[in-house]
Amino acid sequence: MDFVSILAAEFSLRQEQVRAVIELLDAGNTIPFIARYRKEATGSLNDQLLRALAERLEYLRGLEKRRMEIESALSGQGVLTEALRTQLRAATTLSELEDIYRPFRPKRRTRATVARKRGLEGLAAWLLVQPAKGDPLEKAQAFVDPEKQVPDAESALAGARDIIAEQVSDDAALRKRLRELLTRQGVLVSRAAGDADSVYANYYDFRENVYSVAAHRVLAINRGEREGFLKVSVEAPEDRALDAVRRAFVKGASPASRQVAEACDDAWARLLFPSLEREIRAMLTDRANASAIGVFSENLHQLLMQPPIRGKVTLGVDPGFRTGCKLAVVDENGMVLDTGVGHFTLPGNERGKAEAARLIRGFVKKYGVTAIAIGNGTASRESERFIASMLPELPGVAYMIVSEAGASVYSASPLAAEEFPDFDVTQRSAVSIARRMQDPLAELVKIDPKAIGVGQYQHDLKQNELTAALDGVVEQCVNQVGVEVSTASAQLLSHVAGIGPALARNIVAYREENGIPSRAALKKVPKLGPRAFEQSAGFLRVRQSRNPLDATAVHPESYDAARRVLECLGLEVGELKKGGIPDIARRAEAYGLERLSEAAGIGVPTLKDVLGELQKPGRDPRDNLPKPVLRTDVLDISDLKPGMELTGTVRNVIDFGAFVDIGVHQDGLVHISRMAERFIGHPSEVVKVGDVVKVWVVDVDERKKRIALTMVREKA
Repeated sequence: MDFVSILAAEFSLRQEQVRAVIELLDAGNTIPFIARYRKEATGSLNDQLLRALAERLEYLRGLEKRRMEIESALSGQGVLTEALRTQLRAATTLSELEDIYRPFRPKRRTRATVARKRGLEGLAAWLLVQPAKGDPLEKAQAFVDPEKQVPDAESALAGARDIIAEQVSDDAALRKRLRELLTRQGVLVSRAAGDADSVYANYYDFRENVYSVAAHRVLAINRGEREGFLKVSVEAPEDRALDAVRRAFVKGASPASRQVAEACDDAWARLLFPSLEREIRAMLTDRANASAIGVFSENLHQLLMQPPIRGKVTLGVDPGFRTGCKLAVVDENGMVLDTGVGHFTLPGNERGKAEAARLIRGFVKKYGVTAIAIGNGTASRESERFIASMLPELPGVAYMIVSEAGASVYSASPLAAEEFPDFDVTQRSAVSIARRMQDPLAELVKIDPKAIGVGQYQHDLKQNELTAALDGVVEQCVNQVGVEVSTASAQLLSHVAGIGPALARNIVAYREENGIPSRAALKKVPKLGPRAFEQSAGFLRVRQSRNPLDATAVHPESYDAARRVLECLGLEVGELKKGGIPDIARRAEAYGLERLSEAAGIGVPTLKDVLGELQKPGRDPRDNLPKPVLRTDVLDISDLKPGMELTGTVRNVIDFGAFVDIGVHQDGLVHISRMAERFIGHPSEVVKVGDVVKVWVVDVDERKKRIALTMVREKA
């Protein structure tokens, strides 16, 4: 199989691009490294396209492996003809391959295998010829054999029809036509399995075309079926399907042809449709799975890439009732400065509230706290009210509600116990909350992505595929931002290209004992060999290094080129310590990019990246995004009125809309139909997780805690 030609055509790429990517992947290079540091070879393909290409390459290689296995099996059976070989090599999907192999695959006991053992294959062959003359009953009489349990001619014909029905069912070309027919014209149907009310009531009488049914509906229906509330089926265009089956096998209108027609009808009802219905359901589930994973991945990417809130000493609040609220103060770099407990959430506890107020005022005065992160837990509403009531006497301090999703998982883990040996679980959670506001990426990588809760039906998805996709997102984000070696946790380092958990632990251990004064010093870390250094070095920052390039995304392999660029432009490396060279792009344009790249010995894409780093060393792409909203007041759901204008933060994007945090501890839903004045196919076309948006209240149901919002203001 010519993988290069196939992939080039499918992805609209040049063959040399695809060939280079395959060679780089096969040589063990990571996708972040290829995307960032091998642009000349790939034509500057980005991470997402490289991942998609790598996944498709894996599928095609799996397809080729299965093709060879089938050819070997058919050869072993002595049935591999050139025609079969041509069919196998023309197949472009696994289902097509399996359809071709189906007639030759060893079968369990079926009605057809029983009929063959009874010696009825000859009768089936005669019927399939469909001679214009001849009585099937008379022909069948010769196959009557009571010892073989064929007592009469009718029994012989029934057995022969079973053989024909299986042959019809195994016909690869027919199965392909019927599969396409069901995909185009089939209808997914769900009905109530009983009289009980449930959250699946919307699907108690549901019908939608197979080709258009939305992913979230498929996942909801599947779950309802598993939980016993729904009965689900696929309705086929029966007349068209039966006509297709008969046209493939029935010739003329002889008595034998009528026997074949009867066998075709049986094949459709008993064999083909049940099998194809399972395939269609599986196809819908796979399609929904891929769509949901895509939504989850996009949401996770946006969440991880939320801008950090830099330069703020932060008070983290882990809300609680009976045991109080755990408090933790961390400095601008996330180092713990102090901890405490405040009892201010239970009603009537005036003494506890007064003591908590004194404690918090003391933290603010002693450490210069300017931001407060409140975990969105059970007692968060009461915590928010108390903190907001104190803000008038704490000038310059604002707060933010921070999602606790996954925080408890991390806080109770051995990793957290190792990081905070003297803290209990809730103290760790308070620290985690504060750090999550300061740098979402650095803190969220410590948690299983599936526990973060920015998708839909994540527990119903194929977990291996979901894990692989989300790990890829985390890897992409970490490497896009870069990691400061002197402060990064082992969990964060483990996502750097070429590192992994074991090497990350080695780096931290070596750092604690020896320090890491430069990128070159990383080569002394146990088991961090040349290959790992090549893949990871460009994504690791050493800001305290004597070499300013160590604090940038310029790869060590391009240090000499960077120096030559500076020399050509009349500059020196030392100028980077001043915060970069703002006018370097203008100087480079005046010099000529082609001329400069030739002088530096690098391609133009790499030159542009080097210039970007020299202009603003170690720039963080998150800094260009809208900052999170810090609040100073409290809003209740009871305060909401239709038409009220609010500013909120998008917390989750799903197939039918987006959930927006408007500061009332209950996210409001903006349905896809209310997101824009134009038609949109998916909410992600309009909003991303973390976006700050203006919304208007449409409706509020306090009892059910449901808030309907719109992003399209009604015209007066």
